Formats: sequence, C-alpha cells, structure tokens
Amino acid sequence: MMNPASRNWPLLAAAWLAVLASAYLSRPLLPVDETRYAAVAWEMWQRGEFLVPLLNGEPYSHKPPLFFWLVHAGWWLTGVNAWWLRLLPPLLACLILLLCVRLSRQLWPEDDRTAASVPWVLSGCVLFPAFACWVQIDLLLMVCILLALSGLLLASRDNRGGWLLAGVALGLGALAKGPVILLHVLPVGLLAPLWQPGKRARGWWPWYAGLLAGTLIGAGLALAWALPAAEAGGSTYRTAILWGQTTDRLVESFAHAHPFWWYLPWLVVLLAPWCFLPWLWRALVRTRFGIDAGLRFCLVWLLSVFMVMSLVSGKQLKYLLPLLPAFALLLARVLSVLPREPVRERPWLLAVILGLLGILGMLLPAHLDQAAWLNEVNPVWGALLVVTAAILLLLRPLQPLQYPRLLVLLTAVVICLTHFGVFRIGAPAYDLRAAGEFIASAQAEGRQVAAVDRYHGQFGFYGRLTQPVLQLEAGQVRAWSEAHPRDYLVMTGRQNMDAPAGAAYSQAYRSGWLAVINGKTLGEHPELLR
Repeated sequence: MMNPASRNWPLLAAAWLAVLASAYLSRPLLPVDETRYAAVAWEMWQRGEFLVPLLNGEPYSHKPPLFFWLVHAGWWLTGVNAWWLRLLPPLLACLILLLCVRLSRQLWPEDDRTAASVPWVLSGCVLFPAFACWVQIDLLLMVCILLALSGLLLASRDNRGGWLLAGVALGLGALAKGPVILLHVLPVGLLAPLWQPGKRARGWWPWYAGLLAGTLIGAGLALAWALPAAEAGGSTYRTAILWGQTTDRLVESFAHAHPFWWYLPWLVVLLAPWCFLPWLWRALVRTRFGIDAGLRFCLVWLLSVFMVMSLVSGKQLKYLLPLLPAFALLLARVLSVLPREPVRERPWLLAVILGLLGILGMLLPAHLDQAAWLNEVNPVWGALLVVTAAILLLLRPLQPLQYPRLLVLLTAVVICLTHFGVFRIGAPAYDLRAAGEFIASAQAEGRQVAAVDRYHGQFGFYGRLTQPVLQLEAGQVRAWSEAHPRDYLVMTGRQNMDAPAGAAYSQAYRSGWLAVINGKTLGEHPELLR
C-alpha cells in the first residue's frame, strides 16, 4: 500500500500556505524581537556596515551576522522591504523539511515510507509551523545543526567529506547564533558508540580525531568573522562576543534564567499534538530501539541534547526547537513499521485538550482584564475549536501512517484560527509603523527623539531611521524635558493610566498606551517626570 504522505504533497503545501497567509494577513512585525532584528538588518544596510551588527547606532553583540547577511542578500535583489524579511523563516523551514528527508534516507536507506512521512510529522508539530511565521534566528540554527548531523552520519560510513560538512555547518551555526550549536551537535558525536552498529575496526580514536578536526574547522570559520569584528567593534563588543555572550548564558544567564527542570513541563507544548495520542506512546514504549541503529541515533540525539540544554542557565522554549527533527524522525520511523490496520482507539485525549482550549477561548475574552483588545476577541473562534474537537471524535478510524496528514490539517486549522481570531484583533496594539514614521519625520525636522523605557530598536525599520534614539534613565526625564522643550520623548504606560493629554502622537500599545510628547508639554505632567 502506498504511504498516504507520498501522494499528498499538494495538501501539505496548501496547509503551509494557509498558515503563512493567516500570519501575514493578521499582524505586522511585532516588538520586540521581530522589530529588533529588522532594525539591526536595516542599520547595517543603511550604514553599509556588514561586519559588525548595529542597533540604535551601537554594536549589537547579542547575535552574530549570518541571519542579517541573508536579509541583505534578499534586499540586494528586491530592495529594502518587510516581505522578504518575513519570507526568510518559511524558506528556512522548507529547507529543514528537505534536510530531515535527507537524514531519514541516511538513517534508513531502504525505507521510503519514513522519508515520505517525516515532513508531515514535523509539520504536524504545532510549534514548528507556528514558529516559522516569526522573524527569528532559531530556524537558521536548525538548518546548520541538521547539516552538521548529516556530516556525522557520512563520517560514520568512513566518508571523510562528512567531517568537512560537519565543520562548515558548525562554523555557519556559530555565525548564526554563536557557540550554542556545539551543545546540539557535540553530544551526538561524543556518544557515537551508543548509536553506531558495533565497535569500529580501528577503534574510536580516528572518530574522535575527526570530530576534533570538524570542530576546529567550525571554530576557524567563526573566528574568521569574530576576530576582525571584535577589533572593529571596540573593547566592550570584543568582550561580549568572545566571552560574555557564551559564558553568561551557559553558567549564570543574565536573561531567561531557570532551574534545570524547567523544560520538563514545556515538553507537552513542544511535542503537541502528538503527545496527546496515548496509542502512539504505547507503540513507542514497545519499540525495540536496540536493533535499529537509526532509532538509536535519534534517541541519543534527543536525550543527550535535552539533558545538556537543561543544564544551561538560560532557557526558553524555542531553544528546544532543534530537537523537533529528532522527534519527527523517530516518530515517522515508528509509524512506518506499525501494522497497516486502523487504530481503533479514538483520539479522545487530543479532542479533550482541543475542546478545553476552545472553551477557554470562548470564556476568557469576557473576563480577562489584561488588555482592552483582549475583550474584543470574538468567542466564535473558540467555538470553532470545540467544533473541530467534536469532528475529531466522529472521524472513521485511521491507519498509523494516515495520522500525520490528519495532524497537519489540525495544526493548520488551530494556527489559522489563532491568527485570525486573536492576533488580528491585537495587531493594532502592536503595530509600530505609524509611530516609526512619526519619529522619522521628527528627526528629519532636526528634533531629538529620546526614550525613557528600554529601547529595543522598535521604530528603526518601520521608520527607516538614520539617527539613533537617545536612551534616558528614569531619573533623567525632568532635566531632559527642561533642556529640550521642542524635542520628543517616547513613553509607554499601563492600561490603568491615562495617556498624557497634548501628546504629539499616541496609540494603544500592548496592554496600555504609547505616546510621543515634547519636552514642554511633558513639563505640564509632573506625574510623568519620574
């Protein structure tokens, strides 16, 4: 019987197009991450500075330049625009799907079913297509990780070109997001005796010598950028990129610090909706990993990297995204060897979870008091989730290899409903296009613009700013307003505060407001002179 996944590629493409269209039609670039990365790319482009990333006129040490170079490559062809910036992540997601197919064929050369199913399994993990709609750098890191692991598999078959591929991928990964790529690749390489079939004829020292050589190739590529950039960016930037951004995040994170067990409860979100199929987990428990080298590779990849990432101080759910391909490969292989008989057990747990989310979507907008726009969310969108849950229980029993198609469709429906039902309503409170254009016109008139809250470059790209926004500390506002009566200060406030009267520009922002007010008018509001 032909694998359903192998003859339904148009359906997979349609699901992805629906997800992407719903994102692009429902929201702009969102602060702070998306607008910040757009601002960094714009400042580098506008200043002709392609060695050192810039943000608000200063070297930006939090991310290396590879993602921004890819943005610049698109702008070189199409001109500066937002659509290429937002198209880049889904293009990287497509490349990830293709690399997962390549890994599948390396692990199980004779198994066409697994190779055909793995893009569906990965696309059915709701976090992956949802994340592909956001301007983030993690998908580029995933591409580099998959290339490096493909190199390890080539090297395990005594192909020395595998070490070169792994080394180049490690270098590109370091240029994408820093040395963190080593945490995703080296554990798999170091634990090779657990996943390679039997002891190597010449022992393991050639393997570890090759792993060291690949690591040195990657380090050489990364340093080819880092050393000139460190010299050009100054002492503070040099310290940050060569030491601080690595050791601080690993040992004592300055942001996103959490205990070692923090990732465990989030696995439910990472592996959703697959984790809500009890019959599938029973099948996984019965799987004989010891006789399948490919499954052992995936298991070593999953468990070793998860343990290493749990030991790192800084934690965010997106840091585990690179583990989804390992999960998808493992799951696709298990599904491909299950009996081709309908699963009699209904997806009751998945339907219950989806129904509960729908009920919350119907009730919460009327009771939440976090932001005014939340109360405008129509409960009909939540009701549609409840209807979708009921339909799940009414479907005829499916074979294991038909489940990836079902969950891709379900994932697309859930993401589209979220975009149109929630993000579209909240978008005006996060859209900084008009604010950016106002600030740009003020700067063009020769007025200084300052911000009292931490400035993340939110206005840089949309305003195409060519001058930095001055960052004020809280205690400097009064003196600044007295010295700059004609200049503008950007301020934000909470929902329970009124926007200042007489502001030159104001809008709803997040759960409160954003206002641009000149120094003279600001002096008439002593409550704001903090």
